[in-house]
Amino acid sequence: QLQLVESGGGLVQPGGSLRLSCAANGFTLNTYAIGWFRQAPGKEREGLSCIIRSGASINYADSVEGRFTISRDNAKNTVFLQMNSLLLEDTAVYYCAARASRFCSPSGSSGGYDYWGQGTQVTVSS
Repeated sequence: QLQLVESGGGLVQPGGSLRLSCAANGFTLNTYAIGWFRQAPGKEREGLSCIIRSGASINYADSVEGRFTISRDNAKNTVFLQMNSLLLEDTAVYYCAARASRFCSPSGSSGGYDYWGQGTQVTVSS
């Protein structure tokens, strides 16, 4: 069974940090472009960033620029999202997705991804 599994979410205070992980079961991530997305209650899913096999990445959301960093470890078949200086408005369910392409989408659209994880909740609260 091909699946993505996110982990690392939780409750954190404003200004804190979390590192999310996206692991693949049943397939090798290094042939895919991997994106991170989030969806807050009542809002549309928002594209955050995407990374390709070489480690080159693109950021889609100005709101996380300079605070969130995407990276990958192909040997561990895992992609990470390091989140620093978290804000209340970062509260959301975070998803990773795999796109069967060597390239990231030029936009942060959630279309064109072949596999999605189940999501991990991130709650920023004092």
